[in-house]
Order: sequence, then structure tokens, then C-alpha cells
Amino acid sequence: MPGPERAEMVEELRSALQRSTMFTVLLHHATAAKAGLNVTDAQCINALSLDGPQTPGRLAQLMGITTGGAITAVIDRLEKAGYVRRSPDPDDRRRVIIEVVPEALARFGAYFEPIGHSFAEIVGGYDDERLGFLLDWLRDNNARMPGVIEEVRRLP
Repeated sequence: MPGPERAEMVEELRSALQRSTMFTVLLHHATAAKAGLNVTDAQCINALSLDGPQTPGRLAQLMGITTGGAITAVIDRLEKAGYVRRSPDPDDRRRVIIEVVPEALARFGAYFEPIGHSFAEIVGGYDDERLGFLLDWLRDNNARMPGVIEEVRRLP
């Protein structure tokens, strides 16, 4: 049976993750503002940089916004700002693929350099075992998040 020390550690971890999430949201607001974007638009760039070119429908699904008008407005803003381009889908010429413009991604990425430096400093002090543990935890957590997000979206 877990002791009170474990319960305290679990609660401290939960609280630390809540604070980390808060800081992440604030970071994304700050970087988006620096780039002249809103957070949803900035996260679309992030999704495209992580997962590669996508259809507007897939991007809308990932961002939790409606297909049609809402995602079209996001893509229009990003295209006008030079962050993305529309290309015909090579498998179905009736569809369009949204891809990030590499030079614009580099410009946007510059706003994340401070977090990159901080990350490098932190992980530079960790041995392979600690890094492996963190990587396993993040993989498990990230695998669950799409389902958790969908669960939250379905709440009344």
C-alpha cells in the first residue's frame, strides 16, 4: 500500500504539471504575439512542422475547429502572412494540401530559441537513464492526450 510520501509526491507532480502547462500556454501566447499571430494560427504552424503537410480537414480536426469557414480563415491568414502555402494534393487534384513555408518556419522558430537553450541546459545534466525515463513518460502522456482532449471536448 502506498504511503503518505507517495501521495504527497503524486500531488506535487500533478501541481507541477499544472504549472508547466500554464507556462507552456503563456509561452505560446508570447511567441504567437511576437510573430503577429493568434495561438490557434501558431499551433497550426506547429502541427505542420511536426507532422508535415496536411489537408485542411485534418488540420481543423487536430485544432478542434470547424472545417469550412473557420479553418479556411486560419489558412488564409497564415498564407497571407507567408507562413503556409496551398498545393494540389498529388493523389486527388480536387483536394488541397497545406504546407509550411520553410523560411517562415525558421523565422517563427527563432522565437522558441530561449526555450531551446533552457531545454538543452536541463537535459545536458541528465544521464541516459533519466532521459530514457522522461522520454517514456512523454511518449505515454502524448499518446493519451488526443483521447483526453476529445473527452474534454465532449463534456457539457
